[in-house]
Amino acid sequence: MVISAEMVKELRDRTGVSIMECKKSLEESGGDIEKALEVLARRGAEIARKKSDRALAAGTVAAYVHNTRQVGTMVLLACETDFVSKNAEFTALARDIAMHAAAMQPEDEKAVLAQVFIKDSAKTIADLLAQATQKFGERIEVSKLIYFSVREGLPALPTGRQAVGRCYSILIAWLFSSP
Repeated sequence: MVISAEMVKELRDRTGVSIMECKKSLEESGGDIEKALEVLARRGAEIARKKSDRALAAGTVAAYVHNTRQVGTMVLLACETDFVSKNAEFTALARDIAMHAAAMQPEDEKAVLAQVFIKDSAKTIADLLAQATQKFGERIEVSKLIYFSVREGLPALPTGRQAVGRCYSILIAWLFSSP
């Protein structure tokens, strides 16, 4: 079957994966876009496994506070280079994971990976990270995750100038604490 440019474009628009990867997966699936999506998902998992030993030297911190101001999360989404960490899609992924964590209240970074993503019940957070690894060509992982809840009781923060300093101190201590 001949793979048209429109088919490749449609698959690329749906996945964000490179044109050549889209074309290869369409050829392998005989032009069936749904099967090509499965092929890309399988390849994405293989790529993520291959890149799992690479060093993470960059990333972004995303925070989400629910509109009730009763719960919030902070997520450190790590990657290999600052080029990827500054990408708008990467920072949006970090924010989505923070929002997910606020809703689902995972115990830790490992627990969040197995959870079904709240915006798409067909994917887990691990699937999102595998897709991002395939898309950006770098290892990506949730390095740190913290959940805050008023109901669980938070220590009172001081007011005034000291409050800002203490909040930064808490953030810095959290970011540099051992995993």
